[in-house]
Amino acid sequence: MTKPYESQAPHPGPASTTRPGRKLGPITENVGSAHRAWLEPMRDSYLKSGLTMSELSGRVRFAKSKISELLRGAGLYPRWEMLQSVSIELRIPQGPLQRLWRQGAFEGQKSKEWVERSSGKTALTMSPPVPPLDHRAFRELMETQYTLYAQVFLNDDQRDAVVSDVFDILWLRWNEALSSPALRLYAWRVLRTNVMSRTPHIDGRPSFATAAFDTVALQSLAEADHDARAAQIEETLELFKAMSRLPDHQLDVMVLRHLCGMPPEEASDLLGVPVATVRSDERHALHFLESVMCPPPETEGNTL
Repeated sequence: MTKPYESQAPHPGPASTTRPGRKLGPITENVGSAHRAWLEPMRDSYLKSGLTMSELSGRVRFAKSKISELLRGAGLYPRWEMLQSVSIELRIPQGPLQRLWRQGAFEGQKSKEWVERSSGKTALTMSPPVPPLDHRAFRELMETQYTLYAQVFLNDDQRDAVVSDVFDILWLRWNEALSSPALRLYAWRVLRTNVMSRTPHIDGRPSFATAAFDTVALQSLAEADHDARAAQIEETLELFKAMSRLPDHQLDVMVLRHLCGMPPEEASDLLGVPVATVRSDERHALHFLESVMCPPPETEGNTL
């Protein structure tokens, strides 16, 4: 029996292969993660729409240069009025788009007054937009596990914000997600990208010891005496440091299995990969961690 969230949506109409005019340039390098969260789905919707820049410009009554800047993340951060006009023509859900736009504005150091002033004159609709039924079913099924994963890396406020953003991004890209070979794998990559974009990094690897101390795996510390607790904390910090050096897929498996307490089958279901892959990743990760945390003793006579 096919589950609601696994139903197949029709592919969007093919983008025009003979679209006249200058090709849309890439996203600029200085675009932040929250800005990119709504910009990439908007670009994809434009490219799949078949509209030319001139046609879109005529419909929304903004200059082609301004629309090009908007779709490349160039220039000043856009006001909501412009996004709303473009989103209506591209049939993008305005509710999640506006929430992500607000996050991007705050990421770009815009004040709350600027955000309210930029969006105060425009209303979404008379009634709040509602996600597709299968999207709502998918969120209900996955939100708790996504939150468990995110809390290993982020504080409570960041955790809740990033999980909310992930489901907004999935809403914007829902047809694409449903049309992907594996919905859960697609969604996991969206989650991981957004969690890691907010996680502090040292030498390119995630630093998550502070947030991870609140996970279920460390609750046993509360029952230890002072000396044992201090020793356990030091050992745990070293473990987290070693875990940060794991390949991404092995780190995710170790977090889900040993910090979130999930059995292999549940981790497999969440990641969208076979159980055998989860077990293999865990086995290789444990071997690496043992070699780092408990290196073999030096052979006698092996002196420098």
